[in-house]
Amino acid sequence: MIPLLLLVLLVSHSLALPLSSRDNRKQLLAEVRSEVSDSSICKKYLRRFYGLPVGLQGKETSTDAFKAKVKEMQKFFKLEVTGNLDDNTLELMEMARCGVPDVGEYNHFPRHLKWQNNNVTFRIVNYTPDLKQSDVDRAIRNALNVWADVTPLTFKKLHSGVADIMISFGSKEHGDHNPFDGPNGLLAHAYPPGQGIGGDTHFDEDEHWSRDSSAYNLFIVAAHELGHALGMSHSSDAGALMYPVYSYATGYPLAEDDIEGIQALYGPNPNHRKVKPKPDAPDKCDPMLTFDAVTELRGETIIFKDRFYWRLHPQMPEPEQTLIKSTWPSLPNKIDAAYENAEKDVVIIFRGIRMWALNGYNLVEGYPKYIHKLGLPKKIRRIDAAVHIGDTGKTLLFTDEDYWSYDEATGTMDPGYPRSIEDDFPGMDDEIDAASYHYGYLYFFHEQMRYEYSYTSRKVIRIMRTNSILNC
Repeated sequence: MIPLLLLVLLVSHSLALPLSSRDNRKQLLAEVRSEVSDSSICKKYLRRFYGLPVGLQGKETSTDAFKAKVKEMQKFFKLEVTGNLDDNTLELMEMARCGVPDVGEYNHFPRHLKWQNNNVTFRIVNYTPDLKQSDVDRAIRNALNVWADVTPLTFKKLHSGVADIMISFGSKEHGDHNPFDGPNGLLAHAYPPGQGIGGDTHFDEDEHWSRDSSAYNLFIVAAHELGHALGMSHSSDAGALMYPVYSYATGYPLAEDDIEGIQALYGPNPNHRKVKPKPDAPDKCDPMLTFDAVTELRGETIIFKDRFYWRLHPQMPEPEQTLIKSTWPSLPNKIDAAYENAEKDVVIIFRGIRMWALNGYNLVEGYPKYIHKLGLPKKIRRIDAAVHIGDTGKTLLFTDEDYWSYDEATGTMDPGYPRSIEDDFPGMDDEIDAASYHYGYLYFFHEQMRYEYSYTSRKVIRIMRTNSILNC
């Protein structure tokens, strides 16, 4: 029982751990994983979300039925499909998420359920003490408006009686024989359109609900759950609102996948209202993939693309894709350039004329600052790529066809810059998208190519596809 209890404690705090604690957590997980891989935790997850048959006993996690369900989960989340409970699979099982199954729709409901009337009623039965009632009202109304913007649906609030969508907060067993599990884990669930419990949407009162990123954001979770209440199933696109794992983000919440799904049920908004969906989550093996920025972070490699980043670790078989805002809510949704100064244990992030300094999860006090504080002239409006050369203490900043050399020790620009990229890095294009440095070699990313450049002999050693770094 001790190893199982240890895993439960780890799960409870997994979202709160800083990056520096992840290696310790992985080591701790590795010590207990051999004893808990066949535990009820993994079985419970697969039964709840993937229809694992009831009745597997003891150490039957090696059976074909169990492995098939693990593969089904891995395929849904676009993990490496092995059928084994590897680090990425177990880590994903530990994340806070929606309580609706990922496959089989709603298990015992037919597919493509929808409201037959475009005028849908809703009622908020009770309120969470975590927020003012007006904040809850606003979050629910804004969540419904997300779907109304792209469909003919309208939503009318009732203050008494039975509405199509009954919204409530409850904990553990809360009246529908579909209990919540306490803090973290399952956040909420909803039922598809229909009579009785159909459309009803329940939030776990054991969670702490907020208006921002300080706790679970009620608007984001409500918009997801009300998607279910309108007939939407889960999406395997990590950028979609209907992705089952919780992540905090700002801005318009719907991706193209969400819009296509809801309009397949109800059609487009007849008023032809124009909305700009979020970009879909990038596919790491897309042959046309380009990177926004690349940096090291405490032994890991972080690759930024649109609203997402991939995290690569020597002990992880596959890259892990995450929303930027889920890890660093204070950062912008898109990154221009980034580099790590390992000696100072900071990562500098660039977007436009501003820069942020990060210490793990934390924003360094006094940031963001203007990039001109580094000594760049005011005509420079953005940094295209940045890389720190630990051997020299210099940081190279690439802007258009030129680059600058910044001395980290003195906090000043080196004299004689800017210089031409094409002149000083023969064999390279005259513009750089992203850059990194390892053991005497610079790695330049430009469009779909990655160039390995010898910093000492000043020449390109080899050229690879950009996403070869992502095991593609």
